[in-house]
Amino acid sequence: MVSAKKIALGVVLFIIAIWLLSGVYIVHPEEEGIIRRWGRYYTSQGPGIHYHIPWPVERVDKPPIAKIQKMEIGFKTIRVGPPAVYQDLEEESLMLTGDINIVDLWFIVQYRIKDAKAYLFNVKHIKKTIKDAAEAAMRQTIGDRGVDEALAIGKEEIQDAAEKRLQRILDHYESGIHVVTVKLQDVHPPGEVKEAFEGVASAKEARERLVNEALGKYNTEVPRAGGEAEKTIREAEAYAVQRVKHSQGEAKRFLERLKAYREAKIITKDRLYLETMREILPDIEKVIMAEPREGLLKFLNLRGKGLEGSLRGGE
Repeated sequence: MVSAKKIALGVVLFIIAIWLLSGVYIVHPEEEGIIRRWGRYYTSQGPGIHYHIPWPVERVDKPPIAKIQKMEIGFKTIRVGPPAVYQDLEEESLMLTGDINIVDLWFIVQYRIKDAKAYLFNVKHIKKTIKDAAEAAMRQTIGDRGVDEALAIGKEEIQDAAEKRLQRILDHYESGIHVVTVKLQDVHPPGEVKEAFEGVASAKEARERLVNEALGKYNTEVPRAGGEAEKTIREAEAYAVQRVKHSQGEAKRFLERLKAYREAKIITKDRLYLETMREILPDIEKVIMAEPREGLLKFLNLRGKGLEGSLRGGE
């Protein structure tokens, strides 16, 4: 029969075996094993199967150093959906802009652990610290800008500035955190003034549209007018050249006639007379008369019925 002492010894040995076997642990590829001995950092282990002295001597933490973690600020996801359901956390989301306006801002922070030892030992309540630091960085960034930048035109710049500020804060704390991105999810005016802000935004959009239309018209009409002006200038220059050449030709011809006149005045005079008659005679009425008889009037009205009257009077 087995004695009670042997049974107790067996139980003790079994407990010791279980305790020793509890020191076996596995570190997965996306993790890093951090060994604490008596609560202090002792060593780090990479992926694989390892052994440590079981609790309470040593303890193993396995932070996910390769995992991108996400933190929501200004809102909370109630149901992923679809459709997704969110809860607005006004104590986090309401922020004051640089032009003394209030916006309701939701954003997320994505981060990963870059130094597991610093992540576990340098900062207490690390997740709350990240959240508080992110909120502070965003409030400072929004406070440096106007409401228009926050609502529309400056979102990319706000995200970049907040990300850099948050990283500086976490590096100052030696938190071992790398900020992957800061992303604005939703920025809108508070519900009490949302309608007024939407009216202002609509008016600004209309103004931008009209300005763009005017610029489009300007970009169309100015080149066209420039082309017309250039065409007119070229035509005027061509006309000027033509007139100058014509005038020079007329002047040259006149000088030649003058020279010919001086050399043969009577011949030139007769030629000019004949040329003039050749130009004007085709356009006037011509009357051919026989040898004048005695008593015929020397002055006749040669147009219309006056001719017949004049002839009768002469008879």
